[in-house]
Amino acid sequence: MDASAALADLLLLSRSEESETRLVPARALSRIKETFDAILLWREDRVGSRAVLEGTVRRLEPGGVLWIVTALRKVIGPKTPAVHRLELSDLTKGLERHGLSNDREVRITSWHVAYRFGSRQAEIGNR
Repeated sequence: MDASAALADLLLLSRSEESETRLVPARALSRIKETFDAILLWREDRVGSRAVLEGTVRRLEPGGVLWIVTALRKVIGPKTPAVHRLELSDLTKGLERHGLSNDREVRITSWHVAYRFGSRQAEIGNR
């Protein structure tokens, strides 16, 4: 959801033809009724993020993974001012009540980082 054009193209080209990949703007999330094993959410701004996170978690299959890309706080470049950017602490606080915890972090661009959240139960089973 809300991925940049370059990232969306990369995702579409990297997935097999049998697997369904949907690109959806966050404002159209309520129209999606299916659940998915993996969701990528590109979200820089805190404004409206709680509703988007809640809607995203409802569409995540049990045991699925949620990747959230956010702008780094201490960089200049992203359109969202640093004071309004989502941080890992915001995401952790919002997702822990759904049984999701952060287990991975990947730098996407010079300005963006992706955090992976998965089920705590699945995490325990993978040890």
